[in-house]
Amino acid sequence: MNDEKESTRAPERPPAGMNKDEVALELTRFIAATTGLGKSAGGAGFGGKAPKTTEEQVDALLQLFERCRKAVNGGRSA
Repeated sequence: MNDEKESTRAPERPPAGMNKDEVALELTRFIAATTGLGKSAGGAGFGGKAPKTTEEQVDALLQLFERCRKAVNGGRSA
């Protein structure tokens, strides 16, 4: 039986027909899911920082996507 959580498993190899933007999007989704980026930090207890606004979360995700696009393109901007 595999005890590894699905969110920490490495992404599968993308299908051959995917373009570079689709690969960058899959990489973005994997990183966001693994790190919890874009999720609000709710719950009881002591909180260090105030939760980010929706706009700040969207900006962070867009910046992550741009970084992934650059990585997929070998360090060049698309």
